[in-house]
Amino acid sequence: MNYIAAAIAVFGAAIGAAYGNGKVISKTIESMTRQPEMAGQLRTTMFIGVALIEAVPILGVVIALLLVFK
Repeated sequence: MNYIAAAIAVFGAAIGAAYGNGKVISKTIESMTRQPEMAGQLRTTMFIGVALIEAVPILGVVIALLLVFK
């Protein structure tokens, strides 16, 4: 059962991060097309947001490893 729980944790984290990254990037591109003069600031903010979103799957993998090797 620990292996199934670990797989579900990693799967959920990966799906959530993929959805979140897609939303952040699509909204940033949309904002860049509306205000091209803000592209540099928007890009910087996007990279910070994507980095924070990518922390979630890392935590999911850590939880999965804890469940497997418990």
